[in-house]
Amino acid sequence: MTKGAKGSRGRGGKPAAYPGFRRRLIALDVDGTIITHAGHLDDRVRDAIEGCVHDYQHVVIATGRSVVATMPVLARLGITQGYAVCSNGAVTLRIDPSRPKGYKILEKVTFDPRPALTLLREELPEALVAVEDLGRGFLVSSPFPDGELMGDQRVVPWDKLVGRRATRVTLRMPDAEPEAFMAHIERIGLHEVSYAVGWTAWLDINPEGVSKGSALELLRRRLGVEPCDTVAVGDQRNDIEMLQWAARGVAMGNAPDEVKAIADEVTGSVDEAGLAAVLESLR
Repeated sequence: MTKGAKGSRGRGGKPAAYPGFRRRLIALDVDGTIITHAGHLDDRVRDAIEGCVHDYQHVVIATGRSVVATMPVLARLGITQGYAVCSNGAVTLRIDPSRPKGYKILEKVTFDPRPALTLLREELPEALVAVEDLGRGFLVSSPFPDGELMGDQRVVPWDKLVGRRATRVTLRMPDAEPEAFMAHIERIGLHEVSYAVGWTAWLDINPEGVSKGSALELLRRRLGVEPCDTVAVGDQRNDIEMLQWAARGVAMGNAPDEVKAIADEVTGSVDEAGLAAVLESLR
């Protein structure tokens, strides 16, 4: 009997398909939601994700991470099929272990980073800049601190850094206070791009109109999931559009107040395995 056929059963004997059965699309942020910023994955969280996968739900990782940095997370979670949204919505993957890199790129949205980076360089000349080199790593103005970017880092001249279309650009000031950094970004007034400031002095820039939410909506339609059967969980400003998109948008307890304010509900923090409580409520 094939997976998902009538009469097949999910974890705990639950029917995977029966009259009235509806598959959810469950979108999950990674850092600060699935794993802590120190890289710890709680056993309860991993088990809850595994349970949803076994119940034939569409569990989709939706992250600001690059493709290179997303694949190890999928491996840790034991997810070997399905979909992932990377680079804050600019890249959507179909997970395919039969392919050399383990995935196929379904959607890729790019933009010209030169105008935004030129403005940022004038305001913040000491900032580190990384332009995503899809599937390989990053082109960088100078090396980023250890552990902050996964994949190859290749230092290139400025003209080469801004001379190609990109899925995502990252600006980083390791020694800056987040509040002062945010004030700089707001004063610059970036246009014709989408951007989100992280929990440190970190800025991600994406093509205009692109977000985790926009990518997930395209994926929802591809999968035939009803809007009412969408769930999203996240903890940062780059999750806001995703939480607004979902029928049930859940902010982590460690999220900034502005993220909690737009969510339908707030769960425990990542250190309290708050994600597990949400996923267990769906079983």
